[in-house]
Amino acid sequence: MSISRERAERIARAHACSGCLEYSYRKLAIKPAEARLQDALGIEWIASLVCGVCGLEQELGIDAEGDVVYVG
Repeated sequence: MSISRERAERIARAHACSGCLEYSYRKLAIKPAEARLQDALGIEWIASLVCGVCGLEQELGIDAEGDVVYVG
């Protein structure tokens, strides 16, 4: 069972910035993962984040159970 888009957004907002460890994001976008990522890593959602404090852009891969698979 896959998590909803809203749940994926809450998981992404609860993840600290890799640069400054703050939880404030200026931009956050959630989109479904591509088929190749779903097959290879089991990722359901991709979250693109821009930190509101340091400006770091990062991407999270979230699987169907709500776990963060990668941060890039």
